[in-house]
Amino acid sequence: MNTATVTDLHGPLRRWWGYEEFRPLQERIVGSILAGRDVCVIMPTGGGKSLCYQLPAALDAGRTAVVISPLIALMQDQAAQLAQMGIPGAVLNGAQPPAEQAAVRRQVRQGHCRLLYISPERLARADTLAWLAEVKLSLFGIYEVHCISEWGHEFRPEYRQLGALRQQFPTVPIAAFT
Repeated sequence: MNTATVTDLHGPLRRWWGYEEFRPLQERIVGSILAGRDVCVIMPTGGGKSLCYQLPAALDAGRTAVVISPLIALMQDQAAQLAQMGIPGAVLNGAQPPAEQAAVRRQVRQGHCRLLYISPERLARADTLAWLAEVKLSLFGIYEVHCISEWGHEFRPEYRQLGALRQQFPTVPIAAFT
């Protein structure tokens, strides 16, 4: 992980997000992720959860943060916002044509994406885990982690399989957000 100090974080915060200060707890969360620690973050809607995994990923050149999200529209919105900020990100989902999926995998493998947004169903696939094993990863960000239990065991059962990430990628920090 990047070894940026806390004082180094305000420059990127201003440059990419246009904020002078962090919201409560954001700086501490970002620092924990940059230090390679797992985190579980519970914040209200609009509390700034996305910045907490996007900023560390943006600082970690040549590595990719994999963000697991249940909603394709949210993934696309966040990737588009990052592109406007000059931070390379991508979305990988089954609705994309095979050639586009292959192009995204190639970009990620080559270290050209700082963030990759993916669904829990895509992440649960053996072929996805196999090519991610070839990627330099900075972190796994699990968005809407409450989906694991709140909506019942039958809803998006792949969320319950995310614990396997720790076994397959033991040195990659996991940040859970809800």
